[in-house]
Amino acid sequence: MRSNRERLVRVSVLGEVSPPQMRPGYRVGADGVARLLPGTGGITYNVRVGDPALGWAADHVEPGVSIQVKDERANAALNTLACVGNEALVVSGEARGERGVVTGKHGGIEHVLVDFPPAVLERLAVGDKVQVKAWGQGLELADFPGIRCMNLDPGLLDKIPLTAAGGVLRMPVAAEVPPQLMGSGVGSPASERGDYDITTQDREVLREHGLLDLRLGDLVAVRDRSGRFGRSYRRGAIEIGVVVHTDSYLAGHGPGLTTLLTAENGEIQPVRDAGANLAIYLGLVSG
Repeated sequence: MRSNRERLVRVSVLGEVSPPQMRPGYRVGADGVARLLPGTGGITYNVRVGDPALGWAADHVEPGVSIQVKDERANAALNTLACVGNEALVVSGEARGERGVVTGKHGGIEHVLVDFPPAVLERLAVGDKVQVKAWGQGLELADFPGIRCMNLDPGLLDKIPLTAAGGVLRMPVAAEVPPQLMGSGVGSPASERGDYDITTQDREVLREHGLLDLRLGDLVAVRDRSGRFGRSYRRGAIEIGVVVHTDSYLAGHGPGLTTLLTAENGEIQPVRDAGANLAIYLGLVSG
C-alpha cells in the first residue's frame, strides 16, 4: 500500500490515567428507568477489546485504560494526534516501562483509550502517566486520493487484510450500519477527535442488521455517512470506524465509533469478515 508514511511526524503526547467521572444523581435512560452504573474513565479490569460491546450493566464503559490531561490544549493534542494502533508507554508509577496500544478515542469527555495486558492493569494506578508515540494523522494513500485516512497508525493499516482492484479498496468489516442509526457526535466539526455513537434503542433494527453481537474493536462500515471534514450525511459516502466503548441506556447513544477511513464516491468497498477486530490485528488477548 503506497502512502506518505515516511513523511508523517512521530510526536510524543502525554496523558494520565483518568479517574472515573460521574455526575451526581441518577441518569434516566431512553426507557424511562433511572440508573447509577459504572461508566467512563479509570482502569477497567474485565472489559477489553474483543469483548462484547452490548449487554454490560454499565454505560459508555471504556475498555482497558482511559487517559487524559488536565490542560485543555494539551488534552486537545492528545485526543487529536493519538491514533489507533499507536504505541503507549507507562512513564511513571509501579508499571513504569510497560507498553500498551491505543485502541480508540472517546469524544465529549475527551479520553484516549489504551489496552494493556491484565497483569499490567493490576500494577497501574489512577494518575500514572502514559506517553503515546502519536503517528498517523495526515496519512494519505497514493493510489486512492479519494480516501481520507485519520486516527490510523500506518502499522495497523499494514495488518488489515486489504485488497485493491479498479480503484476500489476492499476493506474487511464485522458489520455494516445504516446511516439513520448514528446519533451522538453527528455534526462534530472534526473526525480526528473522539467518536460518535450507534444508537441502540431500537433492538429490532439492531437484530435486522446483525448489530447485537458487536464487539469492542470491531471494524464497522457506516453507509451514507462522510467523515471527511466532520461527521455528516452524504448519500453514497462510506465511513469505516472502530468500536471504542460499550453501549448506553441514554437516548441517542450507544457503542462509539472512532473514524479510520472515509470516502464519498465508492472508493471503499466493505467486505463482511467476522474476524475484522483490533484484538486479532494487534494480537491482543481477551480476558
